[in-house]
Amino acid sequence: MSASTVSTKKAAPAPGARKKLTLPWILLIIAGGLALVSLVRLISGANDLTSVGQVSGALSLAVPIGLAGLGGLWAERAGVVNIGLEGMMILGTWFGAWAGYQWGPWTGVLVGIAGGAVGGLLHAIITVTFNVNHIVSGVAINILALGFTQYLSNFTFAEAPGGSSKQSPQVEPITKITIPGLSDWMADLQGKHWFFVSDLAGVIGGLITEISLLTIVALLLIPATWWVLWRTSFGLRLRSCGENPVAAESLGVNVYKYKYIAVIVSGALAGLGGVYLSEVASPIYQEGQTGGRGYIGLAAMIFGNWMPGGMALGAGLFGFIDSLKLRGGAENVHAMLLLIAILLVIVCVWQLYKKKYIQAGISAAFAALLFVWYATTDAVPSQFVDAAPYLTTLLVLALSAQRLRMPKADGMPYRKGQGK
Repeated sequence: MSASTVSTKKAAPAPGARKKLTLPWILLIIAGGLALVSLVRLISGANDLTSVGQVSGALSLAVPIGLAGLGGLWAERAGVVNIGLEGMMILGTWFGAWAGYQWGPWTGVLVGIAGGAVGGLLHAIITVTFNVNHIVSGVAINILALGFTQYLSNFTFAEAPGGSSKQSPQVEPITKITIPGLSDWMADLQGKHWFFVSDLAGVIGGLITEISLLTIVALLLIPATWWVLWRTSFGLRLRSCGENPVAAESLGVNVYKYKYIAVIVSGALAGLGGVYLSEVASPIYQEGQTGGRGYIGLAAMIFGNWMPGGMALGAGLFGFIDSLKLRGGAENVHAMLLLIAILLVIVCVWQLYKKKYIQAGISAAFAALLFVWYATTDAVPSQFVDAAPYLTTLLVLALSAQRLRMPKADGMPYRKGQGK
């Protein structure tokens, strides 16, 4: 048998394997989604769905969630479950604001990252060295971080001018940039409310108007993570620790070292997400500022199937829904009922094509209920508006649960020399 025949056979995909999406297909899916949102906007009259302000607000809300999710991805790819992301974000918010109001915002960024990294180091010591249950350790770190920052605030911020025991003095804002000319043009196009064109202009305008330099750094960390973990030998070794640490050790990989590195980086990224909240989202630290974003970041990572791109999509979805709640409230969320109903109809058709009749029937029933709800009301209750981002997260996780695959050794105990 020739070498070319062997290579051809190796290249052939396994039966039933999921094909990878190419860039043209991804762009086509994005364009189709934007066209669907544009159609819903025209039908409902909710013109703020894709406005420049909506997209800019969604990006601002998505960034801290995405950074927490990226932190969770680093830890879990090395086999360590990091429920402590919330506590590491809390450390980032406090230390970022503490250093930021005294020595400038970029010093605050570095100190906040260091604060989150210390939380990650503590989690690594507890879980990797002492082999404590990862969930127990993460919850303990969340509680410890909350109590620690409350204690520190009592004799730092409380005595500072403009501060109190629950918030810091104001931090100097990080520079924001706007592309002159192009930003105004996109805003004008978006204001005309044309089908698709105005929506595309609103998206582009939201990405180039009043964007913080820290937002750009956060966005660049997503492809950087993908390159490090999937295109370098370092990343291969780190991921092997999350798939099969015993086999990795037998090949000479220092499993403890890579787990420590991954969890410390995880804490640093969560800390950066906390800094974003106390320096970009608002220029002060406030008690309870994270608002559970560490947990939502973990949900975004799971939705993204432990991949950077999917995680970013999940964070963006939550940020978009959360921004709708803040801008237009009941009207915008009411329009989303129509969008979700149409998406469920598409799911129903796809399930019928796959001959999954039960799933198709369930999708059709929920789509019908949402169509009736949308047609018989002009707004949704305020309680539903407040809960919309969390309900969306649960719905998306439920629909995507069948395709998820976590690292095989994620959360499993490991001792050095276990494979000998």
